[in-house]
Amino acid sequence: MRPGSPTRAFRARYGSLGPVSENSSETLFIKICGLKTERDVDTAVEAGADAIGFVFSQSPRRVDAATAARLSRRVPEHVLTVGVFREEPLDFVRAMADESGIRAVQLHGPEDHAYYADLATGDWTLIRAAAFGDSVPRVGEYGEDMLLLDAPVPGSGIAWDWSSKPHAAPGEKWLLAGGLTPDNVREAVEATSPWGVDVSSGVEHARGVKDPALITAFVKAARPVR
Repeated sequence: MRPGSPTRAFRARYGSLGPVSENSSETLFIKICGLKTERDVDTAVEAGADAIGFVFSQSPRRVDAATAARLSRRVPEHVLTVGVFREEPLDFVRAMADESGIRAVQLHGPEDHAYYADLATGDWTLIRAAAFGDSVPRVGEYGEDMLLLDAPVPGSGIAWDWSSKPHAAPGEKWLLAGGLTPDNVREAVEATSPWGVDVSSGVEHARGVKDPALITAFVKAARPVR
């Protein structure tokens, strides 16, 4: 698969990688990440999340393949299930994705074009996570379907200056992440006009422990009108 070409799975669910209309609160794609329990999953789905994430890397939010598979069975077809990986061997990613039944793979790390090309032969939507920096990443540079633009220190959960530099190009399918909370997500969306947003620590009452009220509040704040 050439860089910039969407995977089969992504085309079937979200169409091509071409420009989309400017985002609005009604169409904003929302991903709630780091879920570990039935309550987490049910709350995110009921709140209106478009995607939920399971972390397979070292983290207080880590789950195993069996847990992710069990939780994924609670998720309706229209909600994307995502496995999050950080610098894992390709065979590990494939095995965990197969065993858990997730429908998307999100990669945080230095994976090269060949790594993405190998995963693109499977039936997974591919998400590339990139840290905010001097250069502006573009969706599809590594053959991914979506780009997740994280804080300069990825995974820190610390809010950053979203307006300081250009972000991914308007119309591209990219998610804003890093330090988002129910209190600041609307400001962040208005400042950057992303295709979607991603949150994990911003909806927790303790590290790795989700708060149902915060999940619901986040979705309502990010997308006031559904």
